[in-house]
Amino acid sequence: MTLVKEEQPGNVDILILGAGWTSTFLIPLLEKEKFTYAATTTTGRGGTLKFKFDPDNNNLKQYTLLPTAKTVLVTFPLKGKNQSTQLIQSYSESHQTLQSTHQFIQLGSTGIWTIPDQETWVTRHSEYNKTDTRAIAEDEFLSLGGCVLNLSGLWGGERQAKHWLDRVAATKEQLKNKKSLHMVHGLDVARGILAVHRNFKDAAKQRWMLTDCFVYDWWALVLGFAGEQDSDNSNHEREKTQIKWVGELMAEEDLRALPRDMEKLGRCYDSREFWNTFGLMPVRARV
Repeated sequence: MTLVKEEQPGNVDILILGAGWTSTFLIPLLEKEKFTYAATTTTGRGGTLKFKFDPDNNNLKQYTLLPTAKTVLVTFPLKGKNQSTQLIQSYSESHQTLQSTHQFIQLGSTGIWTIPDQETWVTRHSEYNKTDTRAIAEDEFLSLGGCVLNLSGLWGGERQAKHWLDRVAATKEQLKNKKSLHMVHGLDVARGILAVHRNFKDAAKQRWMLTDCFVYDWWALVLGFAGEQDSDNSNHEREKTQIKWVGELMAEEDLRALPRDMEKLGRCYDSREFWNTFGLMPVRARV
């Protein structure tokens, strides 16, 4: 996709720092909704602006080449202390604006809620790993007035759960240990970002959890997708392994049907608060 860059210096609604996978869903939505934007990559490919965050180099020059944006979306991970401060202050200072002039959004991961003895139902208010380097940077980002969107597993386009079977269920023992899975489609991530852009007063200084409101059971997904893969490949290879293993595990645990109940699945994410706050629901749910 070739991006139409704004003349520098210029003003845009949204500046995407790091035009990766998420931007393949966000940019078409921005164009459809008539929002102006600019995007960066580390190489400046495809009509993007060249930008590479360097925590060890506080040179403002590359920031001055970026347009002034109402919302600055940071898609790459910031880690540890000071990186969030450096990025936000550098951008604001290089544009001779107050920090409060801009709306800063950081994309994060729901992985920060993976901690020992976590409660079954996890919300954005639940305990999280405060020693995680990304969580540390996110907390700093929030203290500076930004918003963090912690995303569950991303899917859409080439990212399809059915392609992950051999990675997550290479052996019966590996499959036995697989429990819950949480996903969110790229389009719904894009819709969420745009909703925060439009209603930042409800998002500022807040960490949000984004899923598609499903809690998936890996055993159920493997049982369904393995059969599809055999059909696509015109063979019965997975029927002899992954499909058979699911049946054996169900017998061993005396399960009458899939999916397993929430208590057996363990960690279950409840992301209703985000969708309710911004008046949305996922439109690409169920992988």
